[in-house]
Amino acid sequence: MQVQIDIEFEKLVAIIKKLPSKRLLQLKVEMKKIISKEKGNTTLKSLFLKGPVATKKQLEAIESNRKSWLNGL
Repeated sequence: MQVQIDIEFEKLVAIIKKLPSKRLLQLKVEMKKIISKEKGNTTLKSLFLKGPVATKKQLEAIESNRKSWLNGL
């Protein structure tokens, strides 16, 4: 069975503050799992965003080489 509820952020924080310490620690563990999964995706994304970028001259050379290769077929 699954139940979905929309809760405002402030209300969610208030609910969390009322949790007993044992449940708060369980929530903390679960949140760390979620965050670590997101970091994995973010790391790959940031790797691509920080990667090398071809200059216009390099792109022209690639296009020229591609055309030459295709003409040779």
